[in-house]
Amino acid sequence: MHMLVEQAMNGLQYSALLFLLSAGLTLIFGIMNVVNLAHGSFYMVGAFCAASAVAATGSFGVAVLAAVFGAGIYGLIVERLVISRLYHREHLDHVLATLGILLFTDALVTLVFGRSPPFVAIPQIFAGSVPILPGLNYPVMRLAFIGAGVLVAIGMWLLISKTKVGMLVRAGADDAETVEALGVNIRRLFMWVFTLGTLLCGFAGVMAAPLLAVEIGMGEKILITTFVVIVVGGVGSVRGALVGSLLVGMTDALGRAYIPIWMSHMLPPQYSDSISTSLVSASIYILMAIVLLVKPRGLVPAQR
Repeated sequence: MHMLVEQAMNGLQYSALLFLLSAGLTLIFGIMNVVNLAHGSFYMVGAFCAASAVAATGSFGVAVLAAVFGAGIYGLIVERLVISRLYHREHLDHVLATLGILLFTDALVTLVFGRSPPFVAIPQIFAGSVPILPGLNYPVMRLAFIGAGVLVAIGMWLLISKTKVGMLVRAGADDAETVEALGVNIRRLFMWVFTLGTLLCGFAGVMAAPLLAVEIGMGEKILITTFVVIVVGGVGSVRGALVGSLLVGMTDALGRAYIPIWMSHMLPPQYSDSISTSLVSASIYILMAIVLLVKPRGLVPAQR
């Protein structure tokens, strides 16, 4: 029971990270129809800005502001200079251009921050652990990450469902051409949607910095998983991003804990280790394949 609860909590923390990254990416892909391979780069920018801010000030609050605004401002510059010129281009152009942004960002971050950023310690307010079951303590930092993911999910729901901006975002996800024909400045809407996605990436970066290694290329490692999330949940849907994040995060966490145990009972030791390692790595892709067989547009797609 302890292992099940602990892995479930780890899955929720990983789901929170995936949601922060996939919520913006699914809107960029669904509304703007842009395949953005550089999305993870803004996550890296946020983490490096946070590491540098902590080293300079010692304040985690300042690090949050530095990460969010650093990633957001850089995202706004990238959108104005590059992404805005890709809206009516083919997807191959999107892939090539955003791949170039990815490589450029890696080089720029190395030049500005160095290849080895300062270590980000867990803030004192989130240090230690708390009991969640008798005999089971769980780190406060991971609980704070889960709580931050819940707050962002609620904020995104209020923004998308209860505001005029959200109405335009939902309409743009359904039919961007009709929205533009009705007199909405679709370019400005695209700009703010893209910037919102990068702000969420920056926040994900600062929350992950005390838990994961801050390094060049850290965004590329999680980008593929983020695309899996939006395919499972449905392109263009924030609710789909939430559902997909929970499914992928829990599948990954529980699979890492239980697949090796199951394989050790089913197969001889010389085969179980290699097969269980392969199944753990492939578990989220197996999930994606099953979802696509049942619902090709994802579980909660934007209504088109």
